[in-house]
Amino acid sequence: MGDNTVLTCPLKPNITLVTWKISPKLGGHCTLGYRTDRNETNRTSCSDSINWKCRADVNTSLEIRQVGIAQEGNYTCEVVSTEGNFHKMYHLTVLVPPRPRLYCDAQGTPVCEAAAGMPAAHISWVVGDNSHPEEEGHDNGTVTVLSRFTACSTNMTTTTCMVFHPAGNWSESIAC
Repeated sequence: MGDNTVLTCPLKPNITLVTWKISPKLGGHCTLGYRTDRNETNRTSCSDSINWKCRADVNTSLEIRQVGIAQEGNYTCEVVSTEGNFHKMYHLTVLVPPRPRLYCDAQGTPVCEAAAGMPAAHISWVVGDNSHPEEEGHDNGTVTVLSRFTACSTNMTTTTCMVFHPAGNWSESIAC
């Protein structure tokens, strides 16, 4: 999320046509094309953040600037050359790191929260408990996960929450 990414196309000699077909999970399809015989590029319904890495006649790679949730989806490159037709497909998954937080609620119970992550984070406690995490989905595809520590034993003074996510892990301890 927020980074730039480059998707490469098969480089072959004597390329006559290169086409990128983009099918995002949200929104409409987009295509970028380049014909070598006319030195002509064409684009249909692509946002400004999706473009050739360099000039199409120099580099067939696709660059996505400031990757966001809207760019998640399938990206297919088709190359036509004298050697034949070649395809390369990518599935772009956008990771949104959650905002972790550990606090004590009004009853003095430790609460661990991983807000607005994509995909949903996994929360666990260092000492086993029988809590059941709650998930709340948001309109933009992110998920907030909340877990209240419910230990069987009450003679603990400090509790540690761990948040696991593909974009990075986090842990913190608290005494309520």
